[in-house]
Amino acid sequence: MTVKLLHHTEEGPASAPALLLGPSLGTSLALWDEVAPELSAGHRVIRWDLPGHGGSAADLIRPGATVGDLAALVLELADALGVDRFAYAGVSLGGAVGLHLAVHHPERLTSLAVLCSSAHFGGAAPWRERADRVRREGLDGLAESADARWFTPGFSVPRLVRDHREADPAAYAACCDALAAFDLRDRLGAITVPTLLVAGRQDPATPPAHLREIADAVPAATLVELPGASHLAPAQCPREVLAALRAQLDGPPASGTAVRREVLGDAHVDRAQARQTPFTARFQDFISRYAWGEIWTDPTLSRRERSLITLTALVAHGHHDELALHVRAARRNGLTPEEIGAVLLQTAVYCGVPAANSAFATAQRVLAEEDADRG
Repeated sequence: MTVKLLHHTEEGPASAPALLLGPSLGTSLALWDEVAPELSAGHRVIRWDLPGHGGSAADLIRPGATVGDLAALVLELADALGVDRFAYAGVSLGGAVGLHLAVHHPERLTSLAVLCSSAHFGGAAPWRERADRVRREGLDGLAESADARWFTPGFSVPRLVRDHREADPAAYAACCDALAAFDLRDRLGAITVPTLLVAGRQDPATPPAHLREIADAVPAATLVELPGASHLAPAQCPREVLAALRAQLDGPPASGTAVRREVLGDAHVDRAQARQTPFTARFQDFISRYAWGEIWTDPTLSRRERSLITLTALVAHGHHDELALHVRAARRNGLTPEEIGAVLLQTAVYCGVPAANSAFATAQRVLAEEDADRG
């Protein structure tokens, strides 16, 4: 018998550590559009839709559902994808799912990030009233007020508002049932996984006090408050959310030598060190400390972005040996052959056709060698 799964997308290397991203009520996996591609440089990013939202079937949820039921669907998805342990980040209802997993299934999580969420959502009555209203009237009325509930004045993401309007009313109401029944305040002290809490200072739905309550109860939790952010922080403040998640997922900056090995590969670094002489030792130390220890570890740009820039610079200056090295590095940093080709095509405009022609020949050789190695 085939198990019906939550609709989902995958980005990033299949061999990278898994990261599951959960949505807020009324939205879809598009909530993470401005954040997920950057995170996929170093993670296998799996975004999922709530039942009846986005591409997920409405019959995955029933009236009277609980957050535990949603968490069970997430675990079914992870199992089907062969993911045993994973980092998890979720917004609002998606964050509640993460809290449930951390309390009841800590062995599955490597870390937890809870964004614009709560250990309780203001009591059962308002959510039961909303569920009853949606079952009677549908979602058009609520969708009209989505911007005011989700964002600060003047900000909107039309795609998310459309997703709200197009969600299945019965499934949306069942998710309201889950929020009505959710209260983990007395279990927060049992959470042992590394936990990040992100609050939007202008969030009327789950104000910063809700996240502080969790931070005070969860041992060694980290709380970040984002000025200018309301309830859907990944859509409104993606750079700030990305920085917070990177710090959570990647930990303290690695040493220059460690980053050099991660980007260029052990074989290259081992060869460089084997060739080192007293004459070149200071230069090798300079590269490790300055290029890899300061520039490549700066979180302002992702490694993926740095690969794009580096490829362009190497083409412009005709450094073909270094270009071959960094084509391999770009693949490690998550770039596809198609993206590498697009970068080289761009250099034809700004660096000249002959330079791009040589670059394409170098990149094609390297990519063919990679294919042969995999084959």
